[in-house]
Amino acid sequence: MKTWRVAVIALSFLLLSGCLVTFKEPLPTRDPAPKGLLGKWTSTNGWGEPLNLELTRIGDNQYQAVSYYLARPKVREAYPFTLSHHGNRWYVSAKVPAQYGGQFTIAGFELTDKHELVVYSLDLEQINQAIRQKALNGQGFQTSDGDGVQVDSTVEQVAAYLDDPANSDVFVEAVRYQRRTKTQ
Repeated sequence: MKTWRVAVIALSFLLLSGCLVTFKEPLPTRDPAPKGLLGKWTSTNGWGEPLNLELTRIGDNQYQAVSYYLARPKVREAYPFTLSHHGNRWYVSAKVPAQYGGQFTIAGFELTDKHELVVYSLDLEQINQAIRQKALNGQGFQTSDGDGVQVDSTVEQVAAYLDDPANSDVFVEAVRYQRRTKTQ
């Protein structure tokens, strides 16, 4: 699995169809993690492999996601990220590896009443449509792993677009984690 895909899974951005949406800037880092986010989580990837995720604080409003497969617990990937809360939504921002432009990616997430962490990735086609309709500025790019789009709009424009309830379909559920128990 390619590095950026593992990063996306680690941050629960599970990129669908090999697509990547990047931004020039991360969303502002003014918000601490919501209660219940940090800790150990587990899920199963598309191939049925158990995937573990550990979310920890590494500084003031700075966090890290460490992911690893249960079958390979010593092979771990660590990714720093920040959180932002706008309107009714929580967002994660993380740097994308240099081979994919070195920009930032953004995902949404929620903590459910069932103690699940549900992460939403951005739908590439919806972002492309927003660019065609001039709601956002940007252009497409190609990588060896598939299509991508770089959004060049200001962070304020991006936040306003993502926060608008009319654009709620721009997010698609990517992965659902359960709180990891001590026996797992």
